[in-house]
Amino acid sequence: MKRFVLSALWGILALGGLSAYRLQFAEEYYRLAHRHLIMYPEKCNENIFYLEQALKAPFCNPLYALAEIRDPREWERYRYLFYLHVNLKILEQYRILAGKYDKFTAFFYNYPWKEENLESLGFAEFLYNTAGFYWQEALGWAARLDETAYFHLPEVQYWEDEYRRIKTGDLNYREYLDADLTRLNRVRRDFEAMGPGTY
Repeated sequence: MKRFVLSALWGILALGGLSAYRLQFAEEYYRLAHRHLIMYPEKCNENIFYLEQALKAPFCNPLYALAEIRDPREWERYRYLFYLHVNLKILEQYRILAGKYDKFTAFFYNYPWKEENLESLGFAEFLYNTAGFYWQEALGWAARLDETAYFHLPEVQYWEDEYRRIKTGDLNYREYLDADLTRLNRVRRDFEAMGPGTY
């Protein structure tokens, strides 16, 4: 009897098939990105993938947007704020990921792994520069927002705050990225100066 029930259950599952929900809208991809307690590189890469897909995907109907949209001008502002926010989120993920490959100090006992550390610093530099690309994109969307009429969208107040902080100069990731690259180059010089006599 048990075998019959199990085989019948398997038959029903095989015939009915299990369908998956296909993601297609920007807001759906955006909702998949999330912050982990410990940001392992694969988690950063996962978030970057979802956020980059959010930039490419079409928006859902304004009825299902993350904010209440009442007219086309609010819809335009909502989309520009979304692009600005997502670019900033991707930038943050690249900075976190770069921090995983960055060496913040070149200790003398790291000499046996000098080449590996230099290679890791090169990859961290690439990631910081990639983050800089997304900062430029965010600035472009902030400039577009300057040209739109102001509408308060309370559901996405945080996005509005990011935009205002960029406009006032309170939020400037270029300063952070330049500081990261300056420190990285200093650590790289320390590693390059290492030799058998320094170990």
